[in-house]
Order: sequence, then structure tokens, then C-alpha cells
Amino acid sequence: MPLSLIAQKASLSGRVTAKLSKGAIQSASVFLSNSSYGTITGADGNYSMSNLKPGQYTLVVTAVGFEEYTQKIQVGDLDLNVNIQLVPKTIQLREVVISTNSKADWKRNFEQFKKDFLGSDANAKLCLILNPDVLYLTYSKKRLALEAESDKFLVIDNRGLGYRVKFLLKNFKSDGISQVITYGGERLFEDLPGSAAQKKKWAAARDRAYYGSAMHFYRSLYTDKLKQEGFEVRQLTRYPNPARPEDYIIRQKINMYRSIGRPDSANYWIDIANSSKYVNERLAQIPWYSFEILKATADPGIYAISFPRYLYVSYTFKRDENNYKDIFRPLDMPNYETSVITLFNNPPFALFDKNGIVVNGEPLYEGTWSQSRLSELLPVDYVPTQSLESAQHN
Repeated sequence: MPLSLIAQKASLSGRVTAKLSKGAIQSASVFLSNSSYGTITGADGNYSMSNLKPGQYTLVVTAVGFEEYTQKIQVGDLDLNVNIQLVPKTIQLREVVISTNSKADWKRNFEQFKKDFLGSDANAKLCLILNPDVLYLTYSKKRLALEAESDKFLVIDNRGLGYRVKFLLKNFKSDGISQVITYGGERLFEDLPGSAAQKKKWAAARDRAYYGSAMHFYRSLYTDKLKQEGFEVRQLTRYPNPARPEDYIIRQKINMYRSIGRPDSANYWIDIANSSKYVNERLAQIPWYSFEILKATADPGIYAISFPRYLYVSYTFKRDENNYKDIFRPLDMPNYETSVITLFNNPPFALFDKNGIVVNGEPLYEGTWSQSRLSELLPVDYVPTQSLESAQHN
């Protein structure tokens, strides 16, 4: 169960010790995942973080030789002391795969990983992975899937937004057929050093990344400011395309025809893979109000979003000219940034906090939000430096 840390600009402190010896653990990394709040323990094992923005976080503690520790906490307006005991790490040997062209394979896989993980926008070109050697990369030709993980912090300098991101990558998968990329893990944001002019440029870039994002949407939803902030939400009705086989069948056909040297047949199935998964798509004419999809919960600062079928979210202050094969666009609608949200709980719902971060019932995003990569990722405690009007002019 989450601990209640209740305070506006609250503090979190405590001591990190070894569970068996009870001795203090020095230089342990203590941070709130996906935020800019982090520190290390002193010689006495003590840690402290202050001025925490309200919201639900994952408290993460890592130290050399010990298992990673995680705990859900919710920040409100009371300070809290949390003492943590770490257990020794069990050494697990990875399977060694010997290949005559392993270096070439790894380099090719790494280039795909960078594109799928960092993104392909202007910010992505300014991102640099400082320690790629901590990555374990595997590619399956049969499933057309790239997978990655790391047991140490993957460190990325994002010179587009001015962050150093330390990422404990637990799982990463890029599906070449469904075009779905998923990943999870714990991350910490640190500001990069820079001149006053550079920091001003970074602040403007961060605001551009924020406005129109999923974080911006959820914050606008619970404050009942969807329209003022540029969002329109509608119910989308659509049905699975009966002429499109399951993804695994498409994979099998593509692999088979490639293996026997039938490029025309392989391209036929690639065209099928690129076809829409849906038919009979209809979009409601009248946008929903916040109260029609927003629900209260028993937990302070936690909100629920719920809707039938699919939620069609348009951000009217930005355009997106990309052609997403599974995103329906009415002919009379401008090319607004558009995302579709699908919920998987039964009944369908997801929980999110005041920071605009989903904390339970992870939804599937299609369209604009599905393209968001680390190059545009902001810490959950981020607050825009400019108003929406000012950001639109910069």
C-alpha cells in the first residue's frame, strides 16, 4: 500500500541500511522515479529530499551489491521519514551467445534502439547515450522484434531539453509488425550545466514539449480546463478489420516469403501489415466535457479517467502532418495533433495524479502521443516556465 506523504512542498528523509548487518550503506542512490528529485546517502546512510511537488511517485533506492528497492509514495503536505533496508543482490549469469558477426549485429541493433528509444525528432539528434555498453540487446528475425534491458543506469544527455537522464531500463520491446514500442523502468532527471542563454533556450524547448503532451492533457482534465488548454475529446467508435490477419500470421508470411526468395509475396504481406487494423470508424460530433470522463477516487490527489471504447484527443494548438495508419481523420477536420487512448481494465479506467501521470491501468496511446520518446520526456514534477499563449509565440 502506498505511504501517505502529505505536504505542499513536503520533505522526505530516512536512513538506508543493510538488512542482514544493519550497517549504514553509503553512496546509495535515492530518487523519485521519473522526476528531478534525487540524492545519495551519506557515510551514516542518511538521505533527505525537500520541496517535493504533490503527487504519487515511486521511491527507488539502488546500491552496488544490493537488490533494487522500490515503494509507492504519495506526496501531500506532511513530511515523512522512511527508513529502508536493502538485501544483497543474487548474482545471475546471463547466457553467452557466441557469433562470428556479433559486433556488427550489436551495432545494427543499437542503431535501431537509438531510433526507437530516443526518437527521430530534432531533439533526438541532440541526445547522446554516454554508456551504451550497459545495454543487453537481442533481435528476433522470426518475430521482427528488438528487446533491450540494462542492470545499470543507462545515462543519456539530452542537449535538446537540457537534461541528463539516468535510466534503469527494465524492459524495452520494439515490435516491427505492430509498430508498437513499449518500455519501462526507473529514471532520474538532472539539469545539465549551461550558460544563461542556453538555459533560456532549454526552458522554451521544455515548454514546447510539455504543451500538447499526455501530461498536459491529464492536468487539464482534472482542473476542468480542456478547452482553454487546447484539447477536444470525443468518443471514437471503430471495429477490427476482418480482412487483416493477426500480427503473428503476418510475421510468419513475411518471414516465409523472405526466406524462400519471394520478394513480391513478402511485399504483399508487408502492405497488409501497413493496412489499418480498423473499419467502420465514426467520431462523435460533440466533444465531451471533463466531468463526463473524469471520476473522483477515495485517495486524495488521485483521479480516474473512464470512457467506453476509445477516446479521441485532439490538440488544436499544434498540427501533426504524419500519416498514422490506424488514426481516423474526418475530411473536414484540420490536421491537429491527435491521439487515441485505449483502456484495458474491466470496467475500463485508469488512475492518474495531480502531476498528470498515470499510476494505475496503463493505457495504450496511438497517434501523436505514441511517437513520444525519451527526446521529449519531461520529469513528472515539471512546471512550465511560460504561459500557453507565450509558448505558442516562441
